[in-house]
Order: sequence, then C-alpha cells, then structure tokens
Amino acid sequence: MTMWPPHLAHLKALEQAEARLAKAGDDLEARFDRARMLTLLGRTEPARQEYLRILEQDPGHFGALNNLGALLCETGYRTAARMAYAEAVARHPGQPMGRVNLANLLREQGDVEAARGQYETALELDPDHPEAHQGLALLLLEAGDEEGAQAHQRAGFQRSAVTVLPYLGTTEPMPVLLLISAARGNAPFQALLDNRVFLVTVIVAEYFDDAQPLPPHRLVVNAIGDADLCAAALRSAGKIVARSQAPVLNLPAAVLATGRADNAARLSAIPGVVTPATLDLPAETLAGADASAVIAAHGFTFPLLVRAPGYHAGLHFHLIEGAGDIQKTLASLPGRKLSLIQYLDARGADGKARKYRVMMVGGHLYPAHAAISGHWKIHYFSADMAEYPEHRAEDAAFLQDMPAVLGERAVRALEAIRDTLALDYVGIDFGLDREGRVLLFEANAAMTIHPPGPDERWAYRREPVARILDAARRLLVEKARDGATR
Repeated sequence: MTMWPPHLAHLKALEQAEARLAKAGDDLEARFDRARMLTLLGRTEPARQEYLRILEQDPGHFGALNNLGALLCETGYRTAARMAYAEAVARHPGQPMGRVNLANLLREQGDVEAARGQYETALELDPDHPEAHQGLALLLLEAGDEEGAQAHQRAGFQRSAVTVLPYLGTTEPMPVLLLISAARGNAPFQALLDNRVFLVTVIVAEYFDDAQPLPPHRLVVNAIGDADLCAAALRSAGKIVARSQAPVLNLPAAVLATGRADNAARLSAIPGVVTPATLDLPAETLAGADASAVIAAHGFTFPLLVRAPGYHAGLHFHLIEGAGDIQKTLASLPGRKLSLIQYLDARGADGKARKYRVMMVGGHLYPAHAAISGHWKIHYFSADMAEYPEHRAEDAAFLQDMPAVLGERAVRALEAIRDTLALDYVGIDFGLDREGRVLLFEANAAMTIHPPGPDERWAYRREPVARILDAARRLLVEKARDGATR
C-alpha cells in the first residue's frame, strides 16, 4: 500500500535529525527537530522523552516547553501541561503563543480571571493574535458579554476560519470537513474523528468566505449542535452544505429545528411525551417591576424554570419558587434573551429526581446514564451517585436493560422522538412521570459522552460508554466510505 507523501516527508526529516544527532549528540536543534517529527508521526512517548532531554540540557527552551505542554494536554496530563506552559511564560514573557496556550488551559480548568489576564497580555504583545482573540471571545460569552465576544470572534476568525488538523496516518486519508461555530455549542466530533484515518479540515461556519472553494472532502460533519446559541452558524453551515455533493452528518437544517421552544412545540404531539411550555422573551421585558404579571400573562405558574439560552451543565439556569424571587434571579442571568420553561416534576416515590440520558447514533438508541439527586437540577457529574451505591446500581440497571427500566411506553416515545428529530447524532435528557411518560428536558446534537474515570466505582459504566463512542466512530467511517463511492 502506497504511503501518504507527507508521512514519508516526516520520516525523512526524522532520519535527517537522527543523522545530525549521531554526529553531534549535543545538537539541541537536531534533538528538537527529532521531537517534532516524532510528534507528527504520532509517536507520543518517544516525543515526550525527547522534549524532556532537551529541557535537561536547556530548561528554558521555549519550543520544547510549549510543545511538551501541547503533548501533555492531548494525552490527558492537564496538571503537568499547565506547569510546562507556566514555565514557558515565566521564561519567555514576550512570547504571546505561550500565554495563549496557558490561558486556554486555565479557561478549561475554570480559572477565568487568570486566563483573561493571559489573553489580554498576549494581545498587548500581538494585537492581531487570532488564538488570543478566540479564547477571549469564549470567556466573554461565558460572562454574558455578547457584543464584546462578537468583536473578538471577528478578529479571531475572519482571517483564520479554516484550519487543517495534523494527520497521523501512514496511507491516503479520508478527507473530511468539520463545521463548527465560533461560539459554544459544538458536538465532540473532533475527538471522534481518528487522525490516523481522517484528514480533518475545520471550518468556522459563520466566518467562512462563500467565495472560497471548499477544501477536498468525502464527508461533511456538522458539529454545530445548539440551535438556541448557534442559529447564525447553522444557517451559514447550511450554505456550505448546499455547495457539497458529499454525505452530511447532522444536516444543519435539522439541527436548527432543535431549539428548546421548537422541540417543546413539535414533540408534544408524540404519544407518551410531555414537553414543558417554553417561551423566549427579551430580558428587558422581564426586567421591570411587573415581571410577575408578564409571566402570568403568558400562562406560566410557579415554580418556574428560567435560563439564559445557549448555556449548558446547569450554568445560568434557575428555579423560581415564587414571585418574590423573580428580580433577584433574573438579575443574575446574562444575555438579551431569557427562556421561561415550565417545571416538570421528575421525582419518584422516594422523593428523588431522576434524569435519564439516551444517545441516538445512526438511528439506534443507547442508554448513557441515569442520574439521581435530591435536587431538581441534575447533571451526572453533580448528582448523588459517587456516595450512593444504590444509585449506581440503578444506573447500572438502566445501562444493562433500558427497556426494562423505562417501560414499553417510554421506549416507543423515544423512538418517535428519534424519527422526528431525523439526526445522525443527538442526545435526549428526560425524566419519567408516574404514568411512565417521557418528561422531555432537552434534545440536542451538542451532548457529550465522557468516559468514566479510573475509580472502580465506575467500572460498570466503561463498556456501555465505549459502545456509544464506538458507534459514533463507526458512523463517521461508514458515511465517509459512502462519500468515496459517489
């Protein structure tokens, strides 16, 4: 089988670096070139060892510190990566890229103020640095500063809306377009596209120049998954898809129809499904002293849920118990638009609430988790699972035999939801009422499935989670192969 030319070029460059080292073992740049080529060839551990050897010889080598940090990030060693990036910044304070890499990691770890300081310093050093603008835009979005975020998005993406990711395969790759939004709300397809199989070109949809030809591809993967947050990006993605003859995973038009209010309206007609009344209103409409009257005029009663659209994991999402809590709660929410959502009681006979997640991949239903909590707002990472073996046993039962736990009525309802959404990859969060009906909380294409940690308490989850991830990977390969035959 013929090797891919860039792979051969990397092998040749590696041989050249090793020949230079054979002549002069203290040639630092030859060692650095060797480490870079090992990284590009996917030889992670030898590359890591080579970067460490460089740092033994020169502890302040910027390239080694920076590249080692990236390698550690990719392999899951976030704490060690942060130390490498911090050392790069300390020794090379005038290098904006080191600051951006550190800031990206700080942002992921929730250290918002420190991340913002690094981004801003990077922009002082290089006002046009695209990655610094991109990272700062995400921070401002989280803070609810949409106008500020959009200004940095434009600066960060207008000249860099297309990125080709490294390919680590040895033979001809399957070329794929991965469409994302500059904002949050993207599905985790980048992690599922094996870089030993796929050559991935990432396009930030809302900043892609329509006059630019599409890069070569056999498949278009639309990762934009949040219709409430990413409507503009989805419309742009629709234009890109219309120019392609390749298969498309998650048609943008189908994703665009999955906003909370849209889902509540169209899925309510399905037998066995209860959807919450949902209404989006301008924040200023609810800012006045008559907010209670406005809420009542639209048919809502207390308790009531309110959230800033586009946020996930419970961020900016609150329960209002009564009229006296309205102003305090609304004042804490960012954005110009707020969603009012009817509260659906998902508590069982024991008084605890349950939230089930089912992933729909390639038309098949896969149980993802059953989260149990004494609190109304349930997410698996914050639910009462780790310290309650009986809750984990219930989760395990759901993963092993979903129909037995949910009942035939709920399974039929989920199948009808799947058919209505008409997406290749989508997740559904829901509860059950006392009659076995599905209480729909959310259905969107941005849901992520995280592999369980090493703690043996989660051993029962490993195979069911792997099954979902494997199904998504197979789906990507099958669709790309279909594109190759067209």
